Amino acid sequence: MAEIQTKRLVAMAFVADVPRSVAFYKHLGFSVANSFTPPDAEVPSWAWLESDGAHLMVARASEPVVPEQQAVLFYLYVEDVTSARETLAQAGLNPGPITTPFYAPRGEFRLVDPDGYCLMITHV
Repeated sequence: MAEIQTKRLVAMAFVADVPRSVAFYKHLGFSVANSFTPPDAEVPSWAWLESDGAHLMVARASEPVVPEQQAVLFYLYVEDVTSARETLAQAGLNPGPITTPFYAPRGEFRLVDPDGYCLMITHV
């Protein structure tokens, strides 16, 4: 049986408020590459965010978003974990402490987005 070769994967997270998520992810270097606002709405219901080679789609959820039920981790890779954490802390985003598990010897830390998704910030 033949196999396909996946070239890229982009996660789509369902969120309570697309503009709020866009504002949050700007702190992580993302900008809006594309968005969709329904004809009867004033704010977008979907947005494609990008930062260099990182991409994320956010879409308005049709059901309430329950932070305790977000069962996916997003790994974001940065050059300097310590300065990234300091920058996010200064922005009031409450990043967790830096830990150094075996797979991240230069450190990683947890950051929770407005909808309860867990972002793991680690080194390239």
